Amino acid sequence: MRILFMGTPDIAAASLQALLDAGHEVCAVFTRRDKPVGRKQILTAPPVKQLAEERGIPVYQPCTLRDGSSDDIIQELAPEIIVVVAYGCIIPPQLLHVAKYGCINLHVSLLPKYRGSAPIQWAVLNGDSGTGVSIMQLDEGLDTGDVLMVEPVDIDPEETSGELFDRVSAVGAKTLVTALEKIPAGELKLQKQDDAQATLAPPLTKEMAQFHFTEDAAHIHNWVRGMNPWPVAWFAHEGKRIKVQESRLAENPQNAAPGTVLALKPLTIAAANGAVALLTVTPEGGKPMAGTAWAAGRRLKAGDCL
Repeated sequence: MRILFMGTPDIAAASLQALLDAGHEVCAVFTRRDKPVGRKQILTAPPVKQLAEERGIPVYQPCTLRDGSSDDIIQELAPEIIVVVAYGCIIPPQLLHVAKYGCINLHVSLLPKYRGSAPIQWAVLNGDSGTGVSIMQLDEGLDTGDVLMVEPVDIDPEETSGELFDRVSAVGAKTLVTALEKIPAGELKLQKQDDAQATLAPPLTKEMAQFHFTEDAAHIHNWVRGMNPWPVAWFAHEGKRIKVQESRLAENPQNAAPGTVLALKPLTIAAANGAVALLTVTPEGGKPMAGTAWAAGRRLKAGDCL
């Protein structure tokens, strides 16, 4: 099928690669503009652009599609279908029906759950046991279009957002290829979403990453998992942010007050309804280290309170 692909980050590049491997003709790619990356702020092309250029596919990087400046280009490209994966720009109404088979989108949740930009992270933050991917027909709303195909994905109770992201990216790419095989044959039936069941997955912020030991232990553990790799969960200690990259749920047999140090190997802190073992932490201005090593540096002992 002749495809116009719109996407930007790693998950989109994985889908683009899968479409190319499946033999589809990608007539062009639309992606976001290059951005400064890292401490040296080196201008870097997004993953989708890098892959497209390697494969000799024309690349377009408009600031917006809303102003109509790209409409003629897209008409001339004459795609049979427009495929959108984490593009980062709103697709305006005039482009939704340009292609023969319309405009479809890969969304990494089981819609209508977790509409928005951070569905994988919120599935982990909320301690869900599963998520999935949805192939949907784009409409003018935010992830509100009719669903063509879904594929569920289990979530391991110790899995981070980053680890889940990698698995879901692979499932999403495979599901997208399968959907594109079935669409021309009319084998997929559109299913309307139940808006009453919809939930949102807003972007994460550094401020949201803070947790307190007065919170439920399971919540803290999910927060550590869900905020990894960014922005990384943290707690305050002596006016400093202590980031936590890895944790495990633990017992609080004596029902010690939240924040109490229960053990040092591993560093285990009491919380509401249990405790959490802080396996890997990063003190403000420092490097990642074992929680035990950080506690030793602070000369903490059992019974102390953070």
